[in-house]
Amino acid sequence: MSMSAVVAALVGTASTEAADCPRKDALGTSRVLSVDAKASPRIGLKSFPQTLPLADHEVVLTFDDGPYPPTTSKVLAALAQECVRATFFLIGLHASEHPEMVKRIAREGHTIGHHTWSHPFMARIPLEKAKSEIDRGIAADEMALHGSSTTTPSTPFFRFPYFEATPAQLDLLQARGIVVFGADLWASDWNEMTPEQELKLVTERLAAAGKGIILFHDPKARTAAIMPAFLRYLRENGYRVVHVVGAAPTQKSADAR
Repeated sequence: MSMSAVVAALVGTASTEAADCPRKDALGTSRVLSVDAKASPRIGLKSFPQTLPLADHEVVLTFDDGPYPPTTSKVLAALAQECVRATFFLIGLHASEHPEMVKRIAREGHTIGHHTWSHPFMARIPLEKAKSEIDRGIAADEMALHGSSTTTPSTPFFRFPYFEATPAQLDLLQARGIVVFGADLWASDWNEMTPEQELKLVTERLAAAGKGIILFHDPKARTAAIMPAFLRYLRENGYRVVHVVGAAPTQKSADAR
């Protein structure tokens, strides 16, 4: 077993507390932020007027379009090495193809959000088809994660493909108590570039912004390649990682289940 696999296994069995990190010099996860759909229904300055209440030099790491085992596993190993918790917005089709990777993401302490069934341009399809994309994606993610096909997400976080949504779609998710995530900055890793170019781009953008929700794509080989260096950059430049989780249900809503 490789050292990264050993570390990943250690972190996977640890509790969610950053204090359990086996490496004392690791970046770590500085705090856990509970995100409530009523208070923060839509977040991310690239798409919406508001974002998460982050302090200067605080970042939230998010990854879209997985799981894709060849590269997602490398991203997970890098995160585990630094005892960092992130959020993965999964495509339902990919989750249904790789349920063990979905379970691993959760087992290693990361948050699982939702990203439709097949990644369409949501604003260009009828509302009923969009609803189906949302529900089928959630159901596939939940089946992979818990073995139960439900359209009620265990973590009510959703991100639109291409950040493209209609007002009706946004209203639908808000009515269902699902937080819509945008981003504050991104690595543009969907563009062809070298890993070195991506690392330079995202660190320069972060230095300019000072904080924020960062978007990566874990199926991208260039992103998997830079993740150890990016996390080292965060550690060496005084950034702190915030792990976002869904708000606990109120007693009233819990009783109604």
